[in-house]
Amino acid sequence: MTSRDRLAVTRAQRSPQAFELSNVGQPQPSNGHASGESAFLDEVVSIQEGIDHFNDNVRQIATSRLHSLNALDDEGQNDMSKVEELTNETRTFSLQLRDRIMSLKAAPATRDQQMRNNRIGLLQNKFLEAIQNYQRVEQEGRVKVRQRAERQIRIVDPDASPQEVDAIVEGGNSQVFAQALTSSTRYAESRNAYREVQQRQQDLQRMEQTLAELAQLFIDMGTLVEQQDAVIKQVQDVAASVHGDTEKGLQATEVAVRHARAARRKRWICFIIIIICLIILAIALGVAIPVSINN
Repeated sequence: MTSRDRLAVTRAQRSPQAFELSNVGQPQPSNGHASGESAFLDEVVSIQEGIDHFNDNVRQIATSRLHSLNALDDEGQNDMSKVEELTNETRTFSLQLRDRIMSLKAAPATRDQQMRNNRIGLLQNKFLEAIQNYQRVEQEGRVKVRQRAERQIRIVDPDASPQEVDAIVEGGNSQVFAQALTSSTRYAESRNAYREVQQRQQDLQRMEQTLAELAQLFIDMGTLVEQQDAVIKQVQDVAASVHGDTEKGLQATEVAVRHARAARRKRWICFIIIIICLIILAIALGVAIPVSINN
């Protein structure tokens, strides 16, 4: 059975419920090459499922955040609590996925190392795509949350300048906001708007933290990819060097063969010349000896 077939069987045998966050990072037993390959494929499948779970969390974060922006107070608070819970879980989960991929990369070389490198490379690229998608979700969410906060500020102080609005959204100038609240003719509505702005300020701070963490995670994975590319380039350079040495060896062999053939040709020529000389000498002796006897 090929590695591809074994991977398909492993996928089929794993149920959706088989993947749990608590199992992330647990070592796999290995007994010999066959069991080692099976453990490797199991880990590959598990990490692939983990990346899918990571993407599911990101989708839920985006959905819950959007719902919180359009929901009533209690519902919106519940949605934001869910967003915070999912964000914390996904943060821990992403670090575990990073470490597991790095562990696969750092494992000792095996006979099927090229196949393993290919699968690890696919995992790296898939995880990088998931990180980039999460970054887009957070960036888009940050824009929507900021717009929501700005609308709430306008409820309390319709005449606030763009600079004042920016200062309040960024968490500063709260005193000015509080003073505007006391002079508002719609106190209850303004009070609710003030509370929501405070909540959105916290949301924006968490999103900034998440984006910073994702940027570092992307750098970590990008560095791993660069290291793998460097190893591949080194192997290619060695292969090219070996190929060049082989070509030079073949050329030297061809020269040696030509020299050997020339040497053999010269030896045959010398041999033929010697034979001719011997024949001439024999003829000369054959003629000279009878003449000498007759005299």
